[in-house]
Amino acid sequence: MNQGANMQRLLRHLKALIAFDTQNPPRKISADSLIFEYLRTALGESFESEVTDHGKGRVAFHAVRGKPRCLFNVHIDTVPVLSDALYPPLEMHIDDDKVYGRGACDIKGAVASLLTIAQTTDWPMALLFTTDEEGGEGCCVDRFIATGQCAPYEMVVVSEPTRCRVELVHRGYLSVKGEFQGVSGHSSERRSLSENAIHRMSRWIAAALAEARRADDDGLRACFNIGTVEGGVKSNVIADHASLHWSARLLPGQSNDEFMARMKQLDAAEFARWEIPFAGPPLPTGDNEPLEADSFARIQGLSIGEGLDFWTEASLFSEAGYPALVFGPGNIEQAHTRDEWVSLQQLEKALGGYRKMAGYHG
Repeated sequence: MNQGANMQRLLRHLKALIAFDTQNPPRKISADSLIFEYLRTALGESFESEVTDHGKGRVAFHAVRGKPRCLFNVHIDTVPVLSDALYPPLEMHIDDDKVYGRGACDIKGAVASLLTIAQTTDWPMALLFTTDEEGGEGCCVDRFIATGQCAPYEMVVVSEPTRCRVELVHRGYLSVKGEFQGVSGHSSERRSLSENAIHRMSRWIAAALAEARRADDDGLRACFNIGTVEGGVKSNVIADHASLHWSARLLPGQSNDEFMARMKQLDAAEFARWEIPFAGPPLPTGDNEPLEADSFARIQGLSIGEGLDFWTEASLFSEAGYPALVFGPGNIEQAHTRDEWVSLQQLEKALGGYRKMAGYHG
């Protein structure tokens, strides 16, 4: 089948995939969601598939044909749609070279590419589709690894947008919630300066920003972001509570645990209770050098990038001892936007790259 026909097939899949509402939140995906029937039908009877529902919108769909060496991992959940989009988010629209739709870039374009390869070859192939990546959990991948289902595979390709370059290095991701306590009372009391929960949180924020700016020995710095802040009752009441949700993205070789320990020692941290909804390590993890993934990419003549600032589930596979790399169509700058898009050129390039990977049998 020629490349033009393959691209038309890919776009038909992408149109169907975008139409499935897989927004996360609200985490309404289950094993009965129609997208899994679509995947099962598209892959056909040559694939053996299994759907595992872990609850709370966390579903894994594992499909295998033959005895492949490589596992392709793709999350099919998306971030929520945004209002005032130029194009309806759950409909595919093509404008010049751009394909618009929620998930087109992150990462249903990759799903459509892999389904096209599965339909147009009879090669051994393994696919793991998950639905909790945008929820910041990694439960599906963690349990897939823990149950031994990853054991047959010698390489894992995580299909996030990398502009179709193989990426072997990326930052980690640490998500933390803090709840600061104060002592309520009338704002005329002088103790409001020291016992107001918002004042305490503000002191911690100032110290945290200074800590995040501190250069490491190699001159590189951690990414740190305070995403939400709330608290208090009204302006003339000493706030007895205040909360925030922050995240950090550390470099390979840096430790989430060590960073968190430093943050707990900052000014006013003793007045806070801390919760860590999610912590993902950088890639590669620990002493796991990406030599096998690097060799896998170079054998197939694929371009290798300079690393990613965002986190992917490749680090979960790496942490468990499986060689992993990241490769997919689109630029992360196009993901999570009001009018998300991926270029036709990138989809075509991804089709070629995934085809090389799927067709490699050592």
